[in-house]
Amino acid sequence: MKPPKPLSRPDNVSLFKYFRLFRQDILSAQPARLYRAWMAEFKTPFFRSFMINQPDLVRTVLKDRPDDFPKSGRVAEGLKPLLGNSVFLTNGEIWKRQRRIIDPAFEGGRLKDTFPAMWDAAEACVARLHRSEGQAIEIEEETSHAAADVIFRTLFSIPIEHEVAAQVFNRFREYQRSAPILNLAALVPLPRWMPRLFRKGTRSNARVIRGLIQQLTAERMEQIRDGSAPNDLATKIMTTRDPLTGEGFDTEEMADQVAIFFLAGHETSASALAWALYLLAIYPDWQEKLAQEAAALGSSDFSVMSKLRLSRDVFREALRLYPPVPMMVRQATCPEQFRDRKVPEGSQLVISPWHLHRHERLWDRPDDFDPGRWGTENGKQCQRDAYIPFSAGSRVCTGAGFAMVEGPLILSMILREFRIEPVQGREPVPIAHLTVRSKDGIWLKLTKRQV
Repeated sequence: MKPPKPLSRPDNVSLFKYFRLFRQDILSAQPARLYRAWMAEFKTPFFRSFMINQPDLVRTVLKDRPDDFPKSGRVAEGLKPLLGNSVFLTNGEIWKRQRRIIDPAFEGGRLKDTFPAMWDAAEACVARLHRSEGQAIEIEEETSHAAADVIFRTLFSIPIEHEVAAQVFNRFREYQRSAPILNLAALVPLPRWMPRLFRKGTRSNARVIRGLIQQLTAERMEQIRDGSAPNDLATKIMTTRDPLTGEGFDTEEMADQVAIFFLAGHETSASALAWALYLLAIYPDWQEKLAQEAAALGSSDFSVMSKLRLSRDVFREALRLYPPVPMMVRQATCPEQFRDRKVPEGSQLVISPWHLHRHERLWDRPDDFDPGRWGTENGKQCQRDAYIPFSAGSRVCTGAGFAMVEGPLILSMILREFRIEPVQGREPVPIAHLTVRSKDGIWLKLTKRQV
């Protein structure tokens, strides 16, 4: 059985039909030839867009010359209501200042410090799953709950059941359903005075979420002032000063950053974890291997992660087949020549982990689920040249290491307790909302393992 992928559109469609397909699902709006192309061009009356899959071009844009290819402002149009001026959307000196303040919270021993909170969230997830044992359940809802719990425990030292945390989580689920990865402004340059065409509920949910986050950050600011703040990620970030300017984040700026931590750390982890569980459900041999490995889990000490090699490879493979962020958009700040094409200044450069990770000229059996590939020469080469689930270069996701602990840990703790089966007749179809999700959910059946 092959892991599911979206249907591709025909190579030639009208601009109107492309816009309609794009609005429904950005993945199935793309032609199948992109899984073989090194570069492709898309022209509209408003701008020119180039998708690049050739590894050396991707490296040029993301690693070698990132300042020449900043994030496109078109992406910010769709996410600004929630993310404000967060590190995910900013460029230039503002972005560099934000990273100088944020990065220390995720360095060195901080992963070890946050591990007990991850463990507690994983145990709480397993306890919730026991209540649905033997029933068909939509697993994305469960992984969303677990990932949100991890974020709140590690960031603010509160569980998901906390009143404000629960409100943020519930509102975010509504926001996720209404917000596409890109809105119309990503395709059509609208003047500033023209209202942006967001789907119903997107703006109102974003406003409520930001209000709740500002409440949490204001309370933490007060705790920091009176010396009662816990030593968690929020405290670390809010007390860190930019080494160049001596300034830190104010409450509004911190709310921007918490919003992206929640989006990047919760939404992306939930997506990858749900797909990983589905893949193990349809590949029971790998499921049993992970269950045997997970049986060795003991105390909630960070050292257990060294025993979860197979779980890490499975999670890595799920990120390859279903990268949570399927496309990244950069903008050329000067004229370029890529391959045999002229790339005008202002052009949009699309780097698609979705296509790069399944590229037929790079990967052996690109559409197959094979966690063992990471030990092969092809897998090692592609991991260096064509694997970017967390982006790459200076803008690589700050929480990449965090995710590669959280995901394998929760996966292992679930597999230690349960056998997983797919629900017949409910095969998932991947589409892109804020992240790569399933059109009608991912349905699984869990039964308790016999000791």
